[in-house]
Amino acid sequence: MTEHDFDWYGPDAATFGDRIAGARQALNLTQEELASRLGIRLKTLQGWENDLSEPRANRLSMLAGLLNVSISWLLTGEGEGLDAPESAAVESDMAAILAEMREMKSQMLRSADRLGRLEKRLRAMGAAPAE
Repeated sequence: MTEHDFDWYGPDAATFGDRIAGARQALNLTQEELASRLGIRLKTLQGWENDLSEPRANRLSMLAGLLNVSISWLLTGEGEGLDAPESAAVESDMAAILAEMREMKSQMLRSADRLGRLEKRLRAMGAAPAE
C-alpha cells in the first residue's frame, strides 16, 4: 500500500476526534481558540477530540463550518476535508517518535538494572543472619 492509497482520515485510520484535531491544527487553531469560536467549554472540545463525546447536530454544523470541512468528512472521513499529510511531515513525526521510543527504552533498561540491583541487595539482607 502506498501513501497515496492510504486514507489518513478514513474510518480505518482516524476517529471523529482525530479528524477534528487534524482540521483544527491545519488551521493553526488551539483548542482554546476553537472552543471560544464555538461558544463551548474547553473540556467539551477536548471530549470531542478524545472521542469521549460527540457534538449535537447544531454544533456539528458549526464545527464543520469553522474548520472548513464537510459534516460527512468529520463523521466518516469521506467528502470535503483534509488531504493526507505531506510525506516530509510524516517522516519528521516518525523520526521524533522513534527518538522518543529509543529514549524510553534506554530509561527502561536503566530502571530494570536498578531494580535488579535492589532485588539483589534485598535478597542478601534476607539471607544474612539476624543480629
